[in-house]
Amino acid sequence: MRVLAGYSPDERGDDALALAALVARTAGAALTVANVHPPAWPARGPGSVDAEWVAYLKERAEDALDRAAGRLHELRVPKGSVTRRVHAHRGSGRGLIEIARDVGADLVVVGSAPRGRRGRIAIGSTADQLLHSSPVPVLLAPRGYAEEAPGRFERLTVAYWRRRDVEGPLAAAAGIAHVLGLPIRLVTLVLRPPGRGAELRGAGDVMARQLAQAEEDLALAAGLFGDGTRVATEAASGTGIAKALGAVDMLPGELLACLSSHDGPLRKVFLGESSGKIVRTAPCPVLVLPRGAPVAPAAKVRGIKG
Repeated sequence: MRVLAGYSPDERGDDALALAALVARTAGAALTVANVHPPAWPARGPGSVDAEWVAYLKERAEDALDRAAGRLHELRVPKGSVTRRVHAHRGSGRGLIEIARDVGADLVVVGSAPRGRRGRIAIGSTADQLLHSSPVPVLLAPRGYAEEAPGRFERLTVAYWRRRDVEGPLAAAAGIAHVLGLPIRLVTLVLRPPGRGAELRGAGDVMARQLAQAEEDLALAAGLFGDGTRVATEAASGTGIAKALGAVDMLPGELLACLSSHDGPLRKVFLGESSGKIVRTAPCPVLVLPRGAPVAPAAKVRGIKG
């Protein structure tokens, strides 16, 4: 497994590095730390650039990666397992996608935008670009994660809805859980009608049927996983995704995975409305899985090619 961490010399970079380091240590994975800087300005005619500006941008990027190397030493990541990349691109997220393809990354890790609440994820421009076109899973660290990172991961929870093309993301989740040595929990969020809608005649019966259907779907999904894979299931309800997810117990070392929108491109990450709400609400790191075939090392799952 190869992990790519997008790093900038600030709080979000430290959060991404802490999360990527924990993944790398747990999985024994190779880690690439990358800094994407703006491209050079054109100058003095076609094909020319300002050499001094290019040198300045590269120097800043190398300084950032020097700082990252110091942090990784503190995080007990073996020096021999880490490589560095400096890349120029107008969009930092698109630049990370190019690096991911170049180094064969199985996972891209980034931090929250600085405007977010502590302990939650805000999607900035870098994450937005990744969450709409990355060919590999994207793992997002909540703001302040570096200060409160757990000593180990404890469980992978997958926010699950029954639909077409779900086998690939489930196999990818199984592969990541296998590499990290984690049990899997499948959770379906069942949304209650807001306000007076909950008081309408028959609303309780509708909710009961929806919960029963969710539990049936979860049991079928859990049955896809191979022998020896620990899979728990849970259906949680609430008036909206935030309240339903808030009713789900989360461990200190929890990872929460969600699926890309079915409307997105095949084999790429594409964040839909529901998954976007989960990302912003989750109190732990969130893994967004591409639609279609698995792209991470997959564990054995019945009926799922990995």
